[in-house]
Amino acid sequence: MLEPSVGVEKTGSAGEVFGAFLKLGLTSFGGPIAHLGYFRDEFVTRRGWFDDKAYGDLVALCQFLPGPASSQVGFAIGLMRAGPLGAAAAWIGFTLPSALLMVAVALGAAALDGDLAQGILHGLKLVAVAVVAQAVLGMAKSLTPDRARAGIAVLAVLAMVAFGGVLGQVSAIVLGVALGLALCQEKGNGAVPEAKAPVSRGFGIFALLLFIGLLVALPLLAGVNPALALFDAFYRAGALVFGGGHVVLPLLEAGTVGRGLLSDSTFLAGYGAAQAMPGPLFTFAAYLGAASSVPPNGIWGAAIALVAIFLPGLLILVAALPFWHGLRGNPFAQAAMRGANAAVVGVLALALYDPVFTSAVLSPLDFALALAGFVALVSWKLPPLWVVAALAAVGGVVGVL
Repeated sequence: MLEPSVGVEKTGSAGEVFGAFLKLGLTSFGGPIAHLGYFRDEFVTRRGWFDDKAYGDLVALCQFLPGPASSQVGFAIGLMRAGPLGAAAAWIGFTLPSALLMVAVALGAAALDGDLAQGILHGLKLVAVAVVAQAVLGMAKSLTPDRARAGIAVLAVLAMVAFGGVLGQVSAIVLGVALGLALCQEKGNGAVPEAKAPVSRGFGIFALLLFIGLLVALPLLAGVNPALALFDAFYRAGALVFGGGHVVLPLLEAGTVGRGLLSDSTFLAGYGAAQAMPGPLFTFAAYLGAASSVPPNGIWGAAIALVAIFLPGLLILVAALPFWHGLRGNPFAQAAMRGANAAVVGVLALALYDPVFTSAVLSPLDFALALAGFVALVSWKLPPLWVVAALAAVGGVVGVL
């Protein structure tokens, strides 16, 4: 399965990889772009496991694929450093700290009651408004820089409104891909430098077939028992995320709140709390699985949701690694991705309105607090952890008063 790779010295152990990523999982605040900076500092500058060219190639691949980019880069680093056990060690080390914290939040929130607790939870919902608004603004600047892609984003919103739910989200992405192929091809996309992959083509094909097979089979098996239904909801969410971790929000909302597993209020409070956590945003799934009102929930629900949401992104990464050179230089694939990325701007923009804004902003004071959080993130560049703490505290005070 494994082959030599350019710029990587594959001499490490799984234990070494786990220790490095556990440290990052405990300290990497700031979202996926910040995580990639932490990774470069740790593995290129400090440890020298990679050179800049090899690391940049990995980052480019993971930003091209659906799934959580920073977790995919970490998984690939572990794979190249110490093989399959290293890949698993990297994922566990980076994911486990925030996943455990999110499970603790879910179990603790279920026991909270009273004006103070409800005020804090409402403050966390206002955090979600500010964070998603920031994500929409940032993604719109980078992913819809011209008229064609801005138009695709608007059409994606209309597709979501027309079809609703998961069907609307899938329709929006498919529409984005089709329009990207028609409108977003650019000249000058020449060949890229050759790079060997750490995965054989045969194993890559197997991973792709497994990715597709689960995507097709899980909805058919979801009625067998609740555990499979939960796994299906989170697997589909993880499989359809293009353009960044925040895009998973509407997919998860449809798969949990839309199915009556928990309320809008519980969902958004957890999303707000997730902004204060280190590590990948996808560990929000652990909170949702634990907080579900329908078994399996608690620890088992968290474990199922967590594995299910990460699995498709990791499978598609393994599938793409041996074919990355050809994919990266293909102008049709690049055009399709430009259209898909523009569509997810529209998907996230609609989620900003419903459920995020409509469920959290219930008064002029709520709007003022959410706007203050947005300004703090966008204009003042404050760390998300500070904004979470401030709005949760203000929410608690307002709740008491």
